[in-house]
Parts: sequence; structure tokens; C-alpha cells
Amino acid sequence: MGPHFVYSALPKGISGMPLLSATVRGVSAFLWPVLLLIAAQFLVPLVALLPPSLAGLKTWGPILALALAGAMAVGFNRGRVVFAVVSLACAFIAYKLFLQRGVTDFPARAVFAALCLITPLNLTVLAVLRERGVFTFYGVRRLGTIVLEVLLMAWMITQQQPEMVEWIYLPLLDSTSVATPIPQFALLIMLVGITVTVVDAIINRSAIDAGFAVSLVAFAIGCNGVETPNHFAVYCGVSALILGIALLKDAYRLAFHDELTGLPSRRALNERLMSLGAHYTIAMLDVDHFKTFNDTHGHELGDQVLRMVAASIERVGGGGRAFRYGGEEFVVLFPGKRLHEAWSHLEAVRLEIAAYRLGIRGPDRPKQPPPERPGTVRHPAVQAVSVTISVGVAERNGRFATPESVLNAADEAMYRAKQKGRNRTSH
Repeated sequence: MGPHFVYSALPKGISGMPLLSATVRGVSAFLWPVLLLIAAQFLVPLVALLPPSLAGLKTWGPILALALAGAMAVGFNRGRVVFAVVSLACAFIAYKLFLQRGVTDFPARAVFAALCLITPLNLTVLAVLRERGVFTFYGVRRLGTIVLEVLLMAWMITQQQPEMVEWIYLPLLDSTSVATPIPQFALLIMLVGITVTVVDAIINRSAIDAGFAVSLVAFAIGCNGVETPNHFAVYCGVSALILGIALLKDAYRLAFHDELTGLPSRRALNERLMSLGAHYTIAMLDVDHFKTFNDTHGHELGDQVLRMVAASIERVGGGGRAFRYGGEEFVVLFPGKRLHEAWSHLEAVRLEIAAYRLGIRGPDRPKQPPPERPGTVRHPAVQAVSVTISVGVAERNGRFATPESVLNAADEAMYRAKQKGRNRTSH
């Protein structure tokens, strides 16, 4: 049997994560990078006050930040971050060699113009590219691109190409209205890059993508203050630190969240169980006949079913928090709630899932039906199917005194629900 596709519109609240919740999660990915960016504002004047004995930190601080972020990226095999750090490192080296005494002579102007163009472009492109690892053909190609950029910069300086440099510095607006040493063309590239990376991060709800966006902002701020001592160096190091923190957040997500459904994983559940108070209720939920459904309709549709079920469970009321336990099993914790307080909320989720119908088209039908035209005959779906869940609930009491015993009791109650005919809640 060929693959089948879900074509029917999901009812409000079921098709994945609600838009508002998704947007909030996307925006929350910017929290720590933005806080680090704000901290950099206070770090620049502090660096200027370092005593002579610690003056080496002005150079070695950014180098350490770049090396740390790069080492973590290699360890996690995150090629996008590796090559972003390489690009930032090249910018820092160029700054140390050419820009510390200002951007008035030709070599400095050429280097600064190239940095303002090339580094933001690199960060933007790497942010939207797919992850391809480090030691791969794609990694070699991306590293080769950076090497070519460095060679182009060297060629501009050694071959004295003032026409090209002055072209970059041509104003797009009245220069008196744009008070920045950054060439206006490069400034436009930066603004476009920031917009693209921010939108990309919000859509993907990705910590690494948010890191790219804020890192690009930090680099732009560093370029704007390039004539202030230590300003560029600090912001270059902060750009690298932002990417490093984004890596750690992404590693946490992979370790504690289920990739398919977006719910916290079993590992996250185990940690949460250790912090429960004296009163709580635990529910175990299982998709009925899921193996048969998977075998009949295919794993692609099975995955869509799990995402739909997870999205509904995630919105459970009563202060419940959903986790993916494994396979087609889910757990909902109700901290501080008695069984009777959680019951109605679980029933609402069960009924919502049972009422939903999946319309399935055959392999020869498009996933999205074309716009209707006058006289067009609507072809019905091949079939409509539904799924149900069985729910088992247990609360902490004298008989079940530990989270493990309550969880086991909920699991046994869930199997009783299945034995009684499925699509029901039991305790």
C-alpha cells in the first residue's frame, strides 16, 4: 500500500502548538543572548579600567571566548557555529592587525569595509543553512568560502583597490543623517541579516538560531564602536559567547525534550518527579491500537498522530504538565492537585482527541488540494479515521507514597481502562 497523507484541516487548538504559544517560545529563546548583550554595554568601560597587570585580558579574553565557543561547537558537531566562530576569529585578527589605530588609512578602511560586509553575510547565511556537521564535504566547502573571503580581503589591500573600497563606502542616504563609521551599504546588509535571522529563530524556536541573530547584533554594535578602544574586541568576544551559550541551550533541549512532539522527555520527567511536594496526581495516557494504526497507515501518519495527541495533551488544564514517556505513552503531572481535581481536565483531553477525525488521501492525491473552480467536482477523501486514548490516574496517598509508586499505579489504571474497552479514564 502506498503512503497516505493527512489533508483535512486540524481543528483549532489541535494542529501542533497554538500560534501564541509557539511565538512565546520563539521569543523566549532570545532571553539569555539579549541579557549577555546588555552586559557587554557595562563590560566595555570596565575593560578600560583594567590595571597594567591584567591588560593582557583585552586580547586574551576575546580569544578565550572564541576558542571556548569553537571547541564546544566541534564537540557537539555543530558546523554552523564552528564556521561562524571562525569568521568572528578572522574579524578579531583583522581588528588586531589593522583597526586598533583607527580606520583612516587605506588598509584599515579596506579591512573594515570587508569585515562589515563579509562577517554579517556569513552569520546570516550560516543561520539559515541546514546543519551539515564539521568534518564533512559541506564543512570543507564552508571553510573554503571563508578562506576565499580572507584572500579577497588580502588582495584588496595588497593590490591597492581604492575604487572597490570607495564603492562600498558610497552613501545611500544623506551621510549626516546616519552617524556611524559603518558603510551604509554594509549597514543595510546588517539590518537585512538581523531581520532574517530573528524571523528564522522565531519560526524555528531554536536557541542556536536565536544565538546567530543576537550574535549578529553584537557584531554590528562592535563595528559601530570600532574607533572606541576595546569596544570591537569586547563585542567580538561576546558574539562568540552568545553562540556558545546557544549551543548549551540546544544540547539541553536535545537531552530533555522529545524531538518529534516537542514535549519534555522521560529524562525531564524523572527530574521533575524528584521535586514534587506532598500532594500530586499523575496520569498515564496511551494511544489505543497505535501499533495497528501504524502498520495500516504508515509511520508518517503515525508520527502526525503522535504530534496531534501531544499538542492536545500539552494544553491540559488544571496546572498539568505533559511529558512524552516513550512510544505512544504520555504522562501528565498535576503538582499540588488531588485526583478528583485532575479528572475533569483529563476527560476533556480524552474527549477532544476522540472527536477529531483524520482525513486521509491516497498517494496519488496532493497534500494540499488545489483551489476550487466553478464546475469542479470535489473528490472525497479515501477514508476518515480517528484515534482514542486510554487514561490511568493515581494520586499520592498512604498507599502510594513515592512518585515511582504513583506512576506505577497510574500505569496499572491505564491498563484497566484498556481492559474495560479503551477510550476511557480509570483510577
